[in-house]
Amino acid sequence: MSLAEEEASGHHATAATPVVDLSNVVFGYTATPVVEDISLRIDPGEYVAIVGPNGSGKSTLMKLMLGLLTPDEGTARLFGEPSHRFDDGARLGYVAQHASASKEMPITVREVVKMGRFPHVGFGRLTAEDREIVDRALDTVGMAGFADRRVTQLSGGQRQRAFIARALAGEADLLVLDEPTVGVDAESVEAFYDLLDTLNEGGITILLIEHDLSAVTEQAERVVCLNREIYFDGPTAEFVESDALARAFGTAATFVGDRQ
Repeated sequence: MSLAEEEASGHHATAATPVVDLSNVVFGYTATPVVEDISLRIDPGEYVAIVGPNGSGKSTLMKLMLGLLTPDEGTARLFGEPSHRFDDGARLGYVAQHASASKEMPITVREVVKMGRFPHVGFGRLTAEDREIVDRALDTVGMAGFADRRVTQLSGGQRQRAFIARALAGEADLLVLDEPTVGVDAESVEAFYDLLDTLNEGGITILLIEHDLSAVTEQAERVVCLNREIYFDGPTAEFVESDALARAFGTAATFVGDRQ
């Protein structure tokens, strides 16, 4: 039974509200769709990777999920609300593609992580509880010893951990990462994915857009393979055995990544 059929028959009626729920989504910056007929559901606690060739619509799909773009056709919902109207920023943690290269920020790691509390306190002062949450987030990502160091002095992997700590301080339910390991050395990448595993085991839903196919197949539980439309959506092991990669990429793409 397809997802649409399950929804129509009410099979999901008693299930938890999906974190992301796209139905027949079409979007294009011009008359030509960038993504077409996308139906996708991500439930709480999942670890999902989106893969596809350059220009396949991965980042556009992510923006549709987060409400940064509105579908031309179909519906996009985030935590049960229309994505473009969703305003509870505390539930979202986003690590951009070039966060590891954010060397221009003349602030400390602790100040970065404190930003995660702003959706909760607004313009008020951080309380002792807020500061404790910040300290706990720093501990979780192994950055407590760097709390007073400027972001400009960190390695790429350390900066990524700082931005994840910011999401943790915000007590996010969904962590979205757009090619987060670009410019990060191999040893730091391995530690980074170990951290994501730990966070996912703790209940945080993880949505990963990643170019490194070997990382995806080693880490994610579910893979969505995209090239304007969805070529595969299912367990990682089944993706590895399928021909979806070759069909979506149109080449003899392999799962051998840059990591050793």
